[in-house]
Amino acid sequence: MSIMKRMISFTSLIVLFSGVKVATAQEWAPDEGHMLEESRAYSPYVDQHFPNRVFWGDTHHHTILSFDSGLMGTRLGPEDSFRFARGEEVISNTGLRAKLMRPFDFLVVSDHAEYLGIADQIRKAEPGLLATEYGKRWFDMYRAGRAEGFKAASEVFFSITRGEELVKSDKLKRSVWDRVIDIASTYNEPGKFTALNGYEWTSAPGPGNNLHRVVIFRDGPDRVKQVLPFSAFDSDDPEDLWRYLADYEEKTGGQVLAIPHNGNASNGLMFAKRTLKKKRLSKAYAQARMRWEPLFEVTQSKGDSETHPFLSTDDEFADYERWDFGNFTNPSVPKEDWMLQYEYARSALRLGLKFHDALGVNPFKFGMIGSTDSHIGMSTTREENFFGKLPTSEPSPERWKHSMLVMPDGRKTGGGWMEQASGLAAVWARENTREELFDAMVRKEVYATTGTRVGVRVFAGWDFAADEVERPDFAAHGYGRGVPMGGDLTDAPPGKAPGFMVRALRDPDGANLDRIQIIKGWMDKKGVTHERIHDVAVSDGRKTGANGRCETPVGNTVDIQNASYTNSIGDALLMAYWEDPDFNPAQRAFYYVRVIEIPTPRWTAYDAKRFGVKMPDHVPMTVTERAYTSPIWYTP
Repeated sequence: MSIMKRMISFTSLIVLFSGVKVATAQEWAPDEGHMLEESRAYSPYVDQHFPNRVFWGDTHHHTILSFDSGLMGTRLGPEDSFRFARGEEVISNTGLRAKLMRPFDFLVVSDHAEYLGIADQIRKAEPGLLATEYGKRWFDMYRAGRAEGFKAASEVFFSITRGEELVKSDKLKRSVWDRVIDIASTYNEPGKFTALNGYEWTSAPGPGNNLHRVVIFRDGPDRVKQVLPFSAFDSDDPEDLWRYLADYEEKTGGQVLAIPHNGNASNGLMFAKRTLKKKRLSKAYAQARMRWEPLFEVTQSKGDSETHPFLSTDDEFADYERWDFGNFTNPSVPKEDWMLQYEYARSALRLGLKFHDALGVNPFKFGMIGSTDSHIGMSTTREENFFGKLPTSEPSPERWKHSMLVMPDGRKTGGGWMEQASGLAAVWARENTREELFDAMVRKEVYATTGTRVGVRVFAGWDFAADEVERPDFAAHGYGRGVPMGGDLTDAPPGKAPGFMVRALRDPDGANLDRIQIIKGWMDKKGVTHERIHDVAVSDGRKTGANGRCETPVGNTVDIQNASYTNSIGDALLMAYWEDPDFNPAQRAFYYVRVIEIPTPRWTAYDAKRFGVKMPDHVPMTVTERAYTSPIWYTP
């Protein structure tokens, strides 16, 4: 029997015993080297179109082109930022060699629209700038040394809070903006690394209350170059920014969104009950806010904005990397308690439920990401490799003492040991391209971490089985019969409660996991909102009580003196299936996942060891890194 005949006979046996139709020799197309059409569906992945990869990056990042960065000593430009994010070694602003452990997948260089490029022009002694009164003044201050440069940066910032543009030049702005876009185009490699076009709108009404947003474009230079950045000098009102975004889309046919910064420095304005013009929130306002601002930056170097111990009294993890002074212009004025509920993500999500009931639309239905707000031309978030927010925060024996900002009257605020090595944006998508990443942000299939690369996935649905979370293809079932993070459940089937499948995998170069939590917020029939934490998976065989909480701490292996720890506690992988035991199909609710790592050394501990520094007792030396997913909402 010939070889060909033996192949045909073996094929016949396969068909006989398995019932699977396979190609025979006669069905082979040798001239093409491929199977015919009916035989091309063997692979289960060819028609799989749901997001299957998590991409890591930073959506909030500054270079020398930002007034505060450049006037405070930053020398690195957008080219350096992209090279560093792609994994290359660079020399920091203070002359240190620096490199990431692992490259990023994407980066947004989001320099301030206000005075865009002025610091770089001062450094280069640009004649047109020096011909202006304030350009010459700031040039002289910058040349006088770092202290005077800080004062110049403060003067610039305060002119922004007053809405007083002291140096005006559309020609300068256009030249810098086009340069920024061209640099991003140079480093954008679809499928390998994504350089998204963007900038920061630095609204600071009050003055000084942080209503900043990062504006991110889906598009390339053909569309983005048709506009100039909208700045706080044009308006400090978010509603006017949204009109600019709408005008951009109408003019260019492109797409754009805005991401509000951390709310903890907004003095109660970020999620206020009234607009900046003191008007009650309307349905149109709510629709516009969620149309243009689908995400919120929940964690960054200026503190964590998930929740606050005053707001979440039963949450033992609430007091985390807290910045609790008023704002940058009034550091001596303590934060007032009434402000807090309008500044933090969890309380804002609860407020959103109430507004949905009143307006028919939820104005605070946002997903959550993290980013750095780095102002040094490098994004670093790992504790042992943290280069800080400003050049004064770059590694040195004294950096834990340095304040971030100097007021015109000499007062200082923020910075030093208070800076947090955070955060990262994690995006679930299929491809590493501008279009795919932007679309994932719009649908809120994103999550935040405080700096490590914890893998997190969650699905909610009405008919999952408890053991499906253990399936290797659980994501296919999650998408097929449920919704992912950022999604919506509606109209519960009779007798059903939502079931959640959650997986969390530790950073491969990081710490084990302590627990997975699902945080629920809901509104009762009286219109009162509530929150509850459920420990749905805990490590090391620990148990949860009847209240759904594990009262046994995971432990602590940190050796502060040697800035080290071991993964002898915690688990590398945690999985959970959880059904809401208190579900009421008539009540609006949201659910998001928080993953807590075991304690690890904070950057301050690494500095203490490396530089032989003895820090005061009030300086924290350990940290419990974490991740926050975008919520899943239930709406009756």
